[in-house]
Amino acid sequence: MGVVTFNGDYTSPIPPARLFKASILDSKNSIPKIMPEHVKSVEIIQGSGGAGSVKQIDFVQGGYVKLKVETLDESSFTYSYNIFEGVGLTDKIEKMQFDIKFEASDGGSKCTMTTKCYPKGDAELNEENCKAGKDKILGMYKAVETYLIQNADAYAS
Repeated sequence: MGVVTFNGDYTSPIPPARLFKASILDSKNSIPKIMPEHVKSVEIIQGSGGAGSVKQIDFVQGGYVKLKVETLDESSFTYSYNIFEGVGLTDKIEKMQFDIKFEASDGGSKCTMTTKCYPKGDAELNEENCKAGKDKILGMYKAVETYLIQNADAYAS
């Protein structure tokens, strides 16, 4: 069985630079603050945060995920990373890859996200095996958007 791929996009009233800064560049500080009921901490455990870095996200309810940053481009608002260890990776899933791009659109942003779910060995995957991971990531971006709407000065510069 091959890789299961999801493509999707959503629009936001928040400009791309602000959304990118809050949700990606400053995720170590912003995500635990914005989602304290879910995320205990985001730590860079290898590297400086850019391409090649490894981050660990610890969850309030227990568990963690480790991810490797593949690309991070502040000028084009693109970010790609792989979750390679932790909750959400079942005995069928080796890793999940997320490719994200924010673009200016009607005074706000259009976010395009491609999610790829890679099977372990010859495991059979279907959309249901991978949908929860994609939905959690999208939920995080929506939480950041809500925070930025409610806090007009946050990440404005």
